[in-house]
Amino acid sequence: MDHWDSEKLSEIRSRLEKRSVTLPDGTTVPCVGQGTWHMAENPRERAEEIKALRLGIELGMKVIDTAEMYGHGAAERLVGEAIKGRRDEVFLVSKVYPHNSGLDKIATACENSLKRLGTDYLDLYLLHWRGRVPLEETVEGMEKLRKEGKILRWGVSNFDTDDMEELWGIPDGRNCAVNQVLYHLGSRGIDFDLLPWHRAHRLPIMAYSPLAQGGSLRKQLLTDPAVQSLAEKYRVKPLQIALAWTIRTNDVIAIPKAGRQQHVLENAEAAAIELTPEDLEKLDRAFPKPRKKVPLDMI
Repeated sequence: MDHWDSEKLSEIRSRLEKRSVTLPDGTTVPCVGQGTWHMAENPRERAEEIKALRLGIELGMKVIDTAEMYGHGAAERLVGEAIKGRRDEVFLVSKVYPHNSGLDKIATACENSLKRLGTDYLDLYLLHWRGRVPLEETVEGMEKLRKEGKILRWGVSNFDTDDMEELWGIPDGRNCAVNQVLYHLGSRGIDFDLLPWHRAHRLPIMAYSPLAQGGSLRKQLLTDPAVQSLAEKYRVKPLQIALAWTIRTNDVIAIPKAGRQQHVLENAEAAAIELTPEDLEKLDRAFPKPRKKVPLDMI
């Protein structure tokens, strides 16, 4: 692994293994995985992105999340190259476009993702967001893929509380394994009712863009005095505090994208930061939980 110290990698991996999230079928996965949105967009960064993903696997960040949408399949191909020969070490997640989620298209969409990834099954297949295809039809297609062994489990993404209630009321809807939504310290809308709903139903959340992907919100996380003071306290970077906040409970899987090995290392190290109740109160004051229902954030 390039110049990384093997003893240090082993220590980080050991800490990460202690922070796991349990899926409804009893499978455990680490609380920090790897996202791939915006990867495979610059050929000059490809080699480093592959090294970053492989380092993440080495560190125990075995959940790798991608989608047919990302780079029109290019991200899946990059992931396929990164995991070649290591498929058994990885918990592989991909997502289907809403317009491909009907019974007439979902099998083909899944097969195309499998080919790009160089595997014959997915650990988890998600509906990327709701479209015009009836939920009943998508669930039927997902269940068919599961019975055929093309996917081991399925879930949804960008579903709010009413969507989850609707899903729960249809045949086989309760076989959903996870809901992937935007969640970070600066975007806490799900704390009002969606996260409590998930906890009541013992269904994990997968948090995408847990480091506020970009723009002014990310800058705010970097410069906020409360975040900075905790970063100094734990001798880490501000974004590591933000990531530690996202995974502060045992029912959220964060999938930050990191195209560079140093960032992967920092993300893995964040799993070792255990924020105290006083730390969390400080962050709550700086980034308050919403007091009323707000629309689900999506990017």
